[in-house]
Amino acid sequence: MIDADHCGRLVPKSELSRFLRIAQAQTGVKGEVNVRVASNEEMRRLNRQFRHKDKATDVLSFPTDRAISCEDGIAGDIAISAEIAQSNAESLGHSFEAEVKILILHGLLHLAGFDHEQDNGEMQARERALRQKLKLPVGLLERARNGNHSSSRARRQL
Repeated sequence: MIDADHCGRLVPKSELSRFLRIAQAQTGVKGEVNVRVASNEEMRRLNRQFRHKDKATDVLSFPTDRAISCEDGIAGDIAISAEIAQSNAESLGHSFEAEVKILILHGLLHLAGFDHEQDNGEMQARERALRQKLKLPVGLLERARNGNHSSSRARRQL
């Protein structure tokens, strides 16, 4: 489900919902995934609460505990900053929608268990292959090599 009614921007929810289903199948993430396109203020609050970093970030993933996800069919949640997505899209020369899709894909890979901070490039390779298959522009981890990446996986407090 895509939740973007509160981010102060028109978001193509039906197209992003379709992409979410396709990307979930490609990443192997089973169960319900909720995507919230949020303001920088909300992303800063979430980042501070779950990662102890007092700044807005582009994407956060909140995987559901595996035992719980098996019982209720929920894979987790993804939060995306509308403002950072717009800024990235403008600076990289692609659409806001393409940028949100890149962020959804990145978040799904975290929900699938990948962690680019610890996996010796496995997530980057998987993201690159899926981005090409899904016809998306340059991904987050390629940007990281240029010092332009701030997303991460957060643990949900249950």
